[in-house]
Parts: sequence; C-alpha cells; structure tokens
Amino acid sequence: MFGNFIYFIVALLIYSTYQPSEQTNFVLLDTIVFFLSLTLLFFILSKRQFARIANQADHRGHEVLDQQFSSALTRQSILAIALFALDIYGLNLSSFFTGIGLFDIIPTLEALFFMALFVGYLVIIWSNAYDAYRLIYGAQISRRAYVSSNIAFSIPILLPWLLLSGIADLILALPFDLPRQVLSSPEGEAAYFLFFLLAVAVLGPLIIQKFWRCRPLENGYYRQRIEAICQQANLKYADILYWPIFGGRMITAGVMGLVSRFRYILVTDALLRILSPEEVDAVIGHEIGHVKKRHLLFYLFFFIGYMLITYATFDLIIYLIIFSEPLYRFVFTTGISRATVTTGLSSLAIIFNFLIYFRYIFGYFMRNFERQADAFVYTLFASAAPLITTFQKIVSVSGNSADKPNWHHFSIRQRVNFLRRCEADRTWVDRHDRKVRISIAIYAAAMVLIGGIGYQLNFGQAGKQLNEKFFETAILSAIDRDEENSAGLYGMLGDLYFGRNSFDQAISAYRAALDLEPDNTIVLNNYAWLLATCADPALRNPELALTLAKKAVAIDPSAHVLDTLAESLFVNGKIGHAIETARIALDKATSNRAYYAEQLEKFQAAIESPTAD
Repeated sequence: MFGNFIYFIVALLIYSTYQPSEQTNFVLLDTIVFFLSLTLLFFILSKRQFARIANQADHRGHEVLDQQFSSALTRQSILAIALFALDIYGLNLSSFFTGIGLFDIIPTLEALFFMALFVGYLVIIWSNAYDAYRLIYGAQISRRAYVSSNIAFSIPILLPWLLLSGIADLILALPFDLPRQVLSSPEGEAAYFLFFLLAVAVLGPLIIQKFWRCRPLENGYYRQRIEAICQQANLKYADILYWPIFGGRMITAGVMGLVSRFRYILVTDALLRILSPEEVDAVIGHEIGHVKKRHLLFYLFFFIGYMLITYATFDLIIYLIIFSEPLYRFVFTTGISRATVTTGLSSLAIIFNFLIYFRYIFGYFMRNFERQADAFVYTLFASAAPLITTFQKIVSVSGNSADKPNWHHFSIRQRVNFLRRCEADRTWVDRHDRKVRISIAIYAAAMVLIGGIGYQLNFGQAGKQLNEKFFETAILSAIDRDEENSAGLYGMLGDLYFGRNSFDQAISAYRAALDLEPDNTIVLNNYAWLLATCADPALRNPELALTLAKKAVAIDPSAHVLDTLAESLFVNGKIGHAIETARIALDKATSNRAYYAEQLEKFQAAIESPTAD
C-alpha cells in the first residue's frame, strides 16, 4: 500500500515539472489514436500477466505465487508511470488543454484531471489483478471492493497537494493585490507552504477518516479494553474507529493525528475477530508507541527535509544537465529542443531524487520506527509474546511470506526475531532506541548542512557564480547553434562578463554583437557605459563611448540611455552638456528618480572644473 504513495507522488512530479509546448509532437487526431492504442496495449499486457499468474494457482507453491504477484504489481505500476510520462512528454497531452479558461484560472483542475488519468491506469492494474489476488490469498472480497479499497487508501496521499495548490489558485484568481503579492514572493510562498503543511498535518485525519468511511467502534468489550490501554499509556484521542479497508478483512490497525483532538485509533473487523484480546492489546500498544515516540511528528519533519533537499539541489541538477554537453550533442542530432531536453532531464532528476530519499532515507526511518513501536509494548506489558503470535497469524491468514521484503517495514520474520531477542535480553530495546536517536541526530545535522548549502546556492556568492556559469554556458550553446542571428545573445554575454568584471571578454562580446546588428540600442548603451566607466583605466575609451551613446540616444531617447550619454559627455569634459542631458533624463524618469538626481548633482558639482564647457 505504501508503494502507491511513491507511485502517486512520482506521477504528480511528472505532470508538475512538464512545461506545455506550443508545438506538439502530433496533431490532435493522431494524439488521440496513439493515446487509445497505448491504453489498450497496456490493458492487454496487464490482463495477460495476471491471468498467467492466476492459471498457476493450482501448480505453484503459495510463497512463489505471492512473490510473483507482488513483482507483477510492482512492474505494472512502474509501467503505468512510464505510460503516464509518455502521455505527458511524448503525446504532450497537457499542451492540448492550454487556453481552456477554467484550467487557466485554476490550474489545479487540470492537474486533477491528469491525476485521475493516472488513477485510471492503476484501476486497470487492480481490476486485472483481482482474480489472481483472490485465488492466491483466498480473499473473500468482491472485485469492486478490492479496487475501491486500493483507491480509497491511496487517494488521501494527494489531499495535501490538492488543498495546497487549489487554495493558492483561488487566492491568485481573486482581485486582491496584497494576497497575490505575498503568495508570489519566495518568502510568502514558503510561509504559505509551511503553514498549510502544518494545518493539513493537524486537520488531515479528520478529513481522511471520513473519506475512508470509518465509523465509531461500538461500546462493548473491545472498546473498553482499548480505552483502558490508552488510559494506562496516558494517550488522549478523539475516537476509536472501524477501518473498512479491503472490507475490514485485513488484520491491521493504525493511528493518525498529531494532536489529541484530531487523533484517531483505527482497527479492522478482522483484527478484532481473529486475534485474541491479548493480541489486540499488543497491536494497540504498538500503535500507541508511534504516538509516544513522536513518529508522526518526525514524519512531518522528514517531509519538510525532502523539500529542503529539493530546494538545495535543484539548481545543481540544472547545472549538471546544462553542462552535459556530450549528451546534448547526441540530443541535438535528433532535433529535440534544448528547453524540452532540459525540462525532461530535470524532471527525471527530481523524480530520482524523490525515489532515493523516500526509498532509502524515509524508508530507513519508517522501518526503524516500526521496530521501535514493536518494542514499546514492553512499556505497557510484561511480554511481547502476544505481538509475536499476532505476526504469525498475519502470515497465516494473509498468505504472505514471512520473509517478504518491504521498503517501509522489516519483514515479519525480522520483526519476530527482534522481539525474541528482546524477550531474552531487554537491553535490545534500549540499544534500538539509542540507534534511532543517533540516526535522527545525524539526519538533523545533515539537514543543517544541506540548508546552508541551499542558502549559499540561492543567495550566496557560490550560487551567484554558478548562476553566471550556467547562463554563460546556455548563451554560448545558443550562439553556436545560430551564430549569424545572435546579436542579442552576444549582448547578453557582454552584460554577463561586464557584471563579473571580465572587461576584455565583455568588450569582445559587445563588438561581436554590433558587427551583427550595428543599431542594437541595448548593446550600444551598455558598451558605451563600459567604455565610459570601466574600472580598468586602460580599457576606457571616452571618445568611442560618446559616439556609441549618441547613436543609442538617436534610436531610443529613454531615461537610462540619456543617462549613459550624460556620463559619456561628463568623462569627455563636456560638463555643461552633461548637465543638460542629465536634466532631460531626470524629467523622463518614471522610476529610480533618486539615482538620476544624484547623477545631476554629481555633474553640477563639477561645473567649476577647468575642463567644463
């Protein structure tokens, strides 16, 4: 089930990182034909694979079939992700939605449509997998209940994103400037995200339990018993609920909620029906352990940590892609645009980053938190024997292998072996608690380091240098592809070199731009300013600066161009003319008037100079 969390987030990343293209790879009719054909092919492949497993139910061992079924689900889910990526990047499906009024105003609606498409692919898998699932595990559940339970368990994964993105769209759509300005700023966006994440973490369980159609556990023996254990552990909660996942036929329980007012303890019918009272106590003790060890709060911090890592490494990912020239040489031979390639590769890098983080870092803590919650039963009970027998019953009833690998749980055999070690020597509990504390401390230190790196990349000198290198590489690559029509690009390159005080390179770039386009006002103006004010006296050329500035003003007599002419007149000793020009520039200026006033004052202060006109 937790695998679906990964699949949904990857699909969301695929969609959200794609930039719609004005030119699609295929016309609309061809796109529809390709889309339907690929979907039909996916359905056929999925049906055949699960039918093949179902046909072996009478000939293969249960453990082998269990492994084959799990592997097939994983392969089909990955294929669904690949098909969804092909829809987005190959068929450019989202590009055909550009210009639809409601989707333009509230982009989350379009994203929701494509997430529904991905859910549709998963529904194909679950529907085709049902027969094999029923035969292998002996499940007494309908196809509809099996599919709907998978959907119901998975959809809340998208709830935080849906609310976060949807409310932001509404704020931006409303005719109020202040909220839009706040939300459009990096600081406001970060504050909104953190506030909303906390709100969802607190209030989310209230919505999720209603979405899952949970109902209160009736008053009686088991409710009284669970209430007594919670009272013993001093655990406050909102309610104890039936959890109807897979028709309540799974032996499982859960707890959700950061604060007691919105904290719910979930139990399935099978848990209460199959387990003994002592075993139910042990399972509830395990769930209480998650709360007492603050695992739910740590999960929230780990999610914020992922956002921090993404923020810190995104620019690095883009730089690595841009600097991968051998890859681009190959790509350019195919005729694919650099923007498309950059977007696609950056999307792959972000997805890879997500998979590594959640599979290995988040998964590591989930496994060890589960083990820590297992060991918490010793805080409430003298022995963990009932929890051990619970695990054994789960293996027996579910038909899953005790050694079945799991990225977010240790295998049942590993969990049982750990508890047996604790039964013989309780110091294993303290050892594991210490291991978790050390791991969290290392993680926190790493986040501080990564946060510092992220700050430097985005706001520090190192980030500025990398950005400059990035733009230089991008500009040079664009010039190489179309050198004859690159006057503006050479001008941008000159500005970049000028900004980093590489004056010789800036002059060469400006000259190259003017050779291609002699009347480019921006280049004329910036080149004149460099020649008039260059920090290296050897490179100053007041006469040429004045010539270039006069030519620029003749084409575009705007305030900043007139300011360059005034500066050029000033360095040539024509102070009277510089003052006149500076006054005109100040009159025309509609912004930054303080700067133009300072320039005028500077020229007026030099009026007594012997070189003045």
